[in-house]
Amino acid sequence: MAVPYTFGTATAAIPLSNLDSNFATPITLGNTAIQLGNTVTTLNNMTLANVTISSVGTAIPNNLLANSSVTLGNTSVSLGSTATSLGNLTTANVTVTNYIETLNAIGNSSTAQTISLVTGTVQTCTLTGNCTFTMPTAVAGKSFILILSTGAGSFTATFTSVKWPSGTAPTITTTASRWDILTFVSDGTNWYGNSAQAYA
Repeated sequence: MAVPYTFGTATAAIPLSNLDSNFATPITLGNTAIQLGNTVTTLNNMTLANVTISSVGTAIPNNLLANSSVTLGNTSVSLGSTATSLGNLTTANVTVTNYIETLNAIGNSSTAQTISLVTGTVQTCTLTGNCTFTMPTAVAGKSFILILSTGAGSFTATFTSVKWPSGTAPTITTTASRWDILTFVSDGTNWYGNSAQAYA
């Protein structure tokens, strides 16, 4: 029987039926079996290394990518998403052309009020009694502003653990319906306070 084809002199395609039966045995890529002559468009369970992708037919979803999110400060941001706030982030040499501080409206003071900066570093409060304000924990570099309405007038306000110029705390404006603005900054050990008063 004549051999119809030899690899060395073949001038046309060699039918699979003329090849050894081993050629009909499929190869497996990942867990996908592929036979000679067949077309495969999907491979499953494949691990590729050092791959260069020059083009894709459709967008690859972010959730199919490794490391598809980044963490800024303590905020995790997924690729393709938008973050409007970042927590615990330290930046250096930043130029800010416009910014807004978050305002926290304390409301009426009553006679005791603990200041928290969790929801804002501009605080507003209306005196409704002689009030003792408990300062937040001193953190180096932290500062805040308190806009204090005198309310009906003739109320006092004292602040715990604050150092004032010349060691003298300001006397809150006694006239009704005025505003005193108090600013505080901390070195990590102490709070230092200043005031501008009797805004009408």
